[in-house]
Amino acid sequence: MSAYPNTATASAAESCATDSADPCCGAPLPVLGSEVTVPLVTGGEVTYAALDYAASAPALKRVWDDVAAYAPYYGSVHRGAGYLSQLSTDLFENSRATVAEFLDCRPGDQVVFTRSTTDSLNLLAAAVPAGCEVFVFETEHHASLLPWQDARVTYLNAPRTPGEAVRTLERALADRDPYGPALVCVTGASNVTGELWPVRELAQAAHAHGARIVLDAAQLAPHHPVSVRELDVDWVAFSGHKLYAPFGSGVLAGRADWLQDAEPYLAGGGASRKVARRSDGGVDVEWHTTAARHEAGSPNVIGVYAIASACKALTEAGFDTLVARERHLIRTVRAGLAEVPEVKVLSLFGDDAPRVGVISFVVEGWNSSHFAAALSAEYGIGVRDGLFCAHPLVRTLLGSDPQTQGECGAPEAAPGEKSLNAIRVSFGAGTPDEHVERFVHAVKELVRNGAQWKYRTEEGRCVPDRG
Repeated sequence: MSAYPNTATASAAESCATDSADPCCGAPLPVLGSEVTVPLVTGGEVTYAALDYAASAPALKRVWDDVAAYAPYYGSVHRGAGYLSQLSTDLFENSRATVAEFLDCRPGDQVVFTRSTTDSLNLLAAAVPAGCEVFVFETEHHASLLPWQDARVTYLNAPRTPGEAVRTLERALADRDPYGPALVCVTGASNVTGELWPVRELAQAAHAHGARIVLDAAQLAPHHPVSVRELDVDWVAFSGHKLYAPFGSGVLAGRADWLQDAEPYLAGGGASRKVARRSDGGVDVEWHTTAARHEAGSPNVIGVYAIASACKALTEAGFDTLVARERHLIRTVRAGLAEVPEVKVLSLFGDDAPRVGVISFVVEGWNSSHFAAALSAEYGIGVRDGLFCAHPLVRTLLGSDPQTQGECGAPEAAPGEKSLNAIRVSFGAGTPDEHVERFVHAVKELVRNGAQWKYRTEEGRCVPDRG
């Protein structure tokens, strides 16, 4: 059973030599902020190492340049007769076609533009038919774990192998009402461990039991090709800000029927085709049946165009090359962390599981917030600490009480105290070798020598104590 969404890509990735000079690994894609310097508490400045791609990836320079070139021509979409409005409308709808091509959508699939993955999944949650049963693993990000509050939800325990994930889902689906609607929600790549999930096999299991499936591709789409057709998922959701496109926009793409049958996600201009007063004083509304049904209001044209630009840039760069280079970076980080006995890398499926550039870990004897703060203040390295908006999964991996309260950020724990959170390093197409090499060196040095500075807790965050 292959957890890779594309076996050809996996093959190319595995063939990349360990030597970073190997031409198959290529060079990082140009991103904004690559030359930004930050001050160190110990004195001097250093080029910032942005290793928090899983939260928000830096914008590709190509994307920024495309947006800047369009900005003077910005106009109202769908409603204007003027040249700039018509140009902006064409750009908006062409962007929809670009995203559909990027996702290899089927004929008849709709591409709806949203604010984010979270917004996309909440839109779908609002569109599920009455009585729908939803199946979701506890390993999901909160964006895909929580939107289904109005449906009958079955939360599935964290599997320890891809095969167990499929078997767990099959058992749960076999026990459901076979005549009612059902939906499975699953991630493509974990935002905590980076591990790839067996999406195609889960889709087969869902469809065999009369259920549909939505793929949370927030962490998958920036790293691997996502084919709606090949994976046979019913919907896919992702965010622009993780796909090297800024400006707060997202995508929900897939089957049109549930979306067409549901009340508009937002009521207002753009979603309605006709509005008329009735003789009794009320209002009759005829809603669009296209994607516009769920895109009420003035859309984020620049954000949508940025997503389309990022889709083109990644396609042109070639995912075989991007995946190969990322696997080289993953090997560098994992090999470096393996040399530090105090470091425990978090994993569901084991060391050999295919993954994207997302790695979470804890360090024996360190509060995770303290460690992350020291990486930033003393080495100019930006990582993330916390529960990563995936509380049940992180607590399962840490072996802590699932009822323990926590926040997405750092808990109230002082340096040296035990913490119930972890550290996450994440990277991608714009990450140079030097950044991950500096990270590995910093981890080893901090564990060996300790922090050079004193730290304190301030409003839930561990920060340098500046006296």
